[in-house]
Amino acid sequence: MTQKDITFVADFLTEHFNEAPELYNRKGKYFNVERVGQYLKDEDDDLVSPPNTEGNQWFNFLKDSTHLKESPLLFPYYPEKSLHFVKRQMEGVIDQCLQKPADVIGKSVHQAVCMSLYKISQSEDSTPQLFKLPFLWNDKTSNLHYVLFTMLENSISKIHILRRHTDTSRSVSNGILAVEFANFLNNSINESSDSRCYSCLDAHFYDDETVTVVLKESVQQEGKERVLAQLPLS
Repeated sequence: MTQKDITFVADFLTEHFNEAPELYNRKGKYFNVERVGQYLKDEDDDLVSPPNTEGNQWFNFLKDSTHLKESPLLFPYYPEKSLHFVKRQMEGVIDQCLQKPADVIGKSVHQAVCMSLYKISQSEDSTPQLFKLPFLWNDKTSNLHYVLFTMLENSISKIHILRRHTDTSRSVSNGILAVEFANFLNNSINESSDSRCYSCLDAHFYDDETVTVVLKESVQQEGKERVLAQLPLS
């Protein structure tokens, strides 16, 4: 705080919080806080005691700046109005700023493709959660969008990769495919009889060419094996 700030607070306390022994036995307010309360009133009336801006460093700075004085980037100051009034004015300006982008973005979004992932019985009361771990990745080099996700129920050992071109008028080969984590981690062909199967706990893109997955051994026993694997998209 500057000395000017301290002096202002001290003057305010001196002016409005003087001891008033004759009021001690009276119920209600002992002090005059109208100069503070006027800023908090939710009304459009002018302030009862507008602030004195003479000597204010910010206003002097604006007054002396030919570029900032009329700048549309600075929010206008209303010295005669309460904070509620200024808040409503600012909200109106912000809403106006956001409305145009919202309209433009909203009109530019359209459905590029529709894929049926699963079907459920319409008689079920609650829809089961069959879609899990959606993770998005944008390959800016190849202009491709990727979505990683898993499906529950009968395909917990699979991870699905959806690929779309950022240009919706173009298509890419293998738009959607699934990778199954069965016994691919076995070290030799002799271990293929081992019926170990893995489910995907989590999956993220490591970079444009690699997917990192956290796998869990799907066996009903203690000490299930956890595997961190990195898979090349190729």
